[in-house]
Order: sequence, then structure tokens, then C-alpha cells
Amino acid sequence: MTTEAPDRILRLNAVLDRTGLSRSTLYRKVQIGTFPKQVRIATRCTGWRESAVNTWMRNPMFYSVEDHRGA
Repeated sequence: MTTEAPDRILRLNAVLDRTGLSRSTLYRKVQIGTFPKQVRIATRCTGWRESAVNTWMRNPMFYSVEDHRGA
């Protein structure tokens, strides 16, 4: 039995609150690969894995999607 909490999906407003980024900066960083990519929740609904956002927050200047594939 594991005691590890499941990875939550954070919606846009939660990510903006946690990171302090503006919406346009967040999407620009996703596009160039310096912020985690969204995951599709439904047809017109996306979010971010909480673990990926936390990883980015530990070292935002040196984060690269290339370094964290499959994480």
C-alpha cells in the first residue's frame, strides 16, 4: 500500500497563482519548452500536472521539457 498522493491536475488559474506568471508568458514558455506542457482533460479542457509545475518551480531558470520527458 502506497502513501503517495496522486498527481493532481491544476487548471490555468491555479498555475498562474502558484507561478506568478502572466497568461501570455505562461503560454510562451510552454511553446518554447521552458514550462511543462498541458495535459488534455476533455475535448476543450486542459491542465498541468502538479508534479511538473512543482519541478519547474524548484528551478525555473534551467527547466527544459527536453530534460523532463516522461516525468
